[in-house]
Amino acid sequence: MAAFVEFKDVSHTYVTDQGKQVPALKNVNFSIEKNQFIAVVGPSGCGKSTLLRLLSGLIPASEGDVSAFGHQITEPRDDIGIVFQKPTLLPWLSILDNVLFPLKHKFNFVGDKDRKRAEELIKMVGLQDFLSQRPDELSGGMQQRIGIARALLLDPDILIMDEPFSALDALTREEMGFELQRIWQEKPKTVLFITHSISEAVLLADKVLVMSERPGTIAEEMNIELPRPRNIDTIQHPVFADYTARIRKYIYKPQSNAVEKPSAKTVLKTVA
Repeated sequence: MAAFVEFKDVSHTYVTDQGKQVPALKNVNFSIEKNQFIAVVGPSGCGKSTLLRLLSGLIPASEGDVSAFGHQITEPRDDIGIVFQKPTLLPWLSILDNVLFPLKHKFNFVGDKDRKRAEELIKMVGLQDFLSQRPDELSGGMQQRIGIARALLLDPDILIMDEPFSALDALTREEMGFELQRIWQEKPKTVLFITHSISEAVLLADKVLVMSERPGTIAEEMNIELPRPRNIDTIQHPVFADYTARIRKYIYKPQSNAVEKPSAKTVLKTVA
């Protein structure tokens, strides 16, 4: 059976305005099964967002193949939805109209059936009492929920999420993690979730892809064998701590394994 999403021998190099080549990815290989939740973590600048752009069809790979549904990705598709770091809602539109905007922009028409689906999605993210409100009347976490509802409007088979909770405070971010898990279990999608948070990746994912420093490659594919639904008790479980510790070894120490444990000075520098 073919993989639902597959990166095969993928490398990508950016070229600056001055003609300098900047390699972002090198020989990336991984696959995603249908309705599997995959999180990607790695050092800053390792190419996480490049993975997103390649799968969304925004840029072509310099080398190798990126495919979904058994076909090579060559351009943006309606069956691949994106949730960005910020929801980028239109401030003059109501919450309902913001969710409906992709349909109106694409077809210049919104029917009663579309409005009903939008209302159902807004209810699913817990904001059915705010249909007529404007974005600036909602908190950051509530706005991001609307961003998720909007991405689901066209019912994409694949959902790409680019650090969607990075702008939120720690408490709201944790709450949104649990909320996203609930939404995903209610409406299963194949998810590629980019994050800088190791604990967030372990909490949400079926598998975590740990990337190396730039040019990024997959240092490890880590299956997260924790029962669902996951909750506060999951975070406090020793196995959860073991997963996060394994990931940190790739990110906070040299790739060479020459030093088994970082020195106290390195730890303090990292924490700072």
